[in-house]
Amino acid sequence: MSDQKTLAETFNRTAYRLSGQGPREVLKTVLEQADGTTESDAYGKGWIIEEFQQEMASYLGKDTAVFFPSGTMAQQIALRIWCDDKNLPQVAYHPLCHLEIHEEDGLKELHGIKPVLLADKSRLITLEDVTNLEEDIACLLLELPQREIGGQLPEFRELEAISVYCREKGIKLHLDGARLYEILPFYQKTAAEVCALFDSVYISFYKTIGGIAGAILAGEAAFTEKSKVWKRRHGGDLISLYPYILTSGYYFKERIGKMDQYYRDAIVLAERFNRCHGIATRPVVPVSNMFHVHFEAPKDKVEPVLISLCEEYGIGITGNLRDFDGGTSYFELSVGDMYRHVPQNGQDAMFEMLDAKLREI
Repeated sequence: MSDQKTLAETFNRTAYRLSGQGPREVLKTVLEQADGTTESDAYGKGWIIEEFQQEMASYLGKDTAVFFPSGTMAQQIALRIWCDDKNLPQVAYHPLCHLEIHEEDGLKELHGIKPVLLADKSRLITLEDVTNLEEDIACLLLELPQREIGGQLPEFRELEAISVYCREKGIKLHLDGARLYEILPFYQKTAAEVCALFDSVYISFYKTIGGIAGAILAGEAAFTEKSKVWKRRHGGDLISLYPYILTSGYYFKERIGKMDQYYRDAIVLAERFNRCHGIATRPVVPVSNMFHVHFEAPKDKVEPVLISLCEEYGIGITGNLRDFDGGTSYFELSVGDMYRHVPQNGQDAMFEMLDAKLREI
């Protein structure tokens, strides 16, 4: 039997992985090193949360920041604030934006905000898309990188032009920066330099950083004070968030300096996939540590190949292969700490066998 569950189970049994940060024993690792005398936060207040928020505000080059238990909550609130400020319940974003495809219409149902979808789903939003908007909007959301199309990125000069245009027109610009850290090596910019183009910024702590969960929403003080009110309304002010804050802070310090390494490894790894028969990565050359691997063959033909490679070489390629357009398939790969542990000789043999098996399909 070669369904997705079997692939996932086989992947989970492998000794080595091409992607990820390893087992999520994050809380155990952090608590073993925590000072037992540190006082917890309480309903959004206290030294532990306030210091972390200020550290993140400084890193992002913003006046203030607020810690949220989830990015879904943070981003819906950000857009609600900008819409209320202009008395205009309409925003624009990409057709494959997280708010559009993963949040059960939360923005529409909870906040009554109408989204305007910009660009074709297969490409990035451009300045031309923004300038050709025929409807008034309070805010434009840009996701960097655009995950659902392989983590693609616009040129930085295009971003700058969009930012200038939005400010001239009084349109707020919000950054979905869940993977902000991962794009900095490509842009050769600091987080603050990128965030300077945006009025508000969201970042995540559970993706490549590897914390349990949690997010930061940053901007000017008037904006973040309003976000605290909405955070309470959404039930985001838990009695304490310190497990999330501790792991976010610990792994941020542990991994923020490795983003260039992950990015360089992703370029090498994508090149190896692209040498194989019937495979193309998207983008061809990654612009972050994340990219998509597309097979010309359908999922039911590729899965047995991936399972056999996992079992023979003990190297996990992916545990989640998905169907794609026109009888093809793909998976997402995010390079992290695990890749550096994969034996080179085993990797060489595995890619040779992958190429050979795909030629037989």
